[in-house]
Amino acid sequence: MVRAGWICVALLALAAGQAAAEPRTTLGFGRLFSNDIIGDGRDRWRSGSYSYSIVRGPDWQGRPPAAFGALLEYRLRNEILAPSDPAAVGAEDRPYAGILSAGLHTHVSRGAYDLRLGADIVFVGPQTGVGAAQDWFHERVSAPDLAVLDTQLPDAVHLQGSTELSRSVRLSPYSHLRGFVELQAGPEDLIRAGADVAIGPFLHDDLLIRDSSTGHLYRGISGPGTGFAFVAGADVARVRDSAWLPASRGVVAEEVRYRVRGGVHWQLSQSVNFFYGLTYLSEEFEGQPEGQVVGSLKLNFNF
Repeated sequence: MVRAGWICVALLALAAGQAAAEPRTTLGFGRLFSNDIIGDGRDRWRSGSYSYSIVRGPDWQGRPPAAFGALLEYRLRNEILAPSDPAAVGAEDRPYAGILSAGLHTHVSRGAYDLRLGADIVFVGPQTGVGAAQDWFHERVSAPDLAVLDTQLPDAVHLQGSTELSRSVRLSPYSHLRGFVELQAGPEDLIRAGADVAIGPFLHDDLLIRDSSTGHLYRGISGPGTGFAFVAGADVARVRDSAWLPASRGVVAEEVRYRVRGGVHWQLSQSVNFFYGLTYLSEEFEGQPEGQVVGSLKLNFNF
């Protein structure tokens, strides 16, 4: 599936080159922090992640432009995948993985549909420094030692290509339903489908970016409106392969995963907003005894 990643890179380069003559400005910043400590209170499996996006393009009109490469999202992510016991990896548990990635994505609209096409370069292993940073933090707060770092996934670099096709339907002036289909090829090869609903006086004219771990839609460009908005969603994925669950370690990935999520946005003004959400993640590998609940948080002050 590496070929799919290179296809995405080529398409992005071509699209960005074609749209280079059009002036771009920074339209917004998106961010989302997720951790199971602020979910079910445990430190395991999908332990934590942080997504950060910078969005640049022409003036925002409430939807992405029709031209490929006109609206670009520069995306940075880190993630920690961990076994259930930080002191040792059990025979049927997933190995520790510290992940960093950087990517370029373009968002376009064609008729009633929105499309995202992107490519990311993904680093894993001790080279990322993620495990060392978590170990340092655990020492400072007297948390359990991370003995699992001795058996973490080794250094590797992956190319990931992904695309998402979505369509939003207005249910009322203050609510919309967004269905989507996503394809991903790289460290994890999967196809995913689902839907999200948003209810409130804003979010309907925002650029919404999907977090790859939880599926929550975080705001890359914020439209007008204040008050509270409520979101909920669910999706199911068919997984073909996962580098994070290597068979050589005796771990077998579940073929089907699903996520169920909900949250609330509170916008005091255009410069001050807050989000908190919860996501249930089903079992990802054979032998995982149960799913988990991950919390997601965003607190934004722009001055």
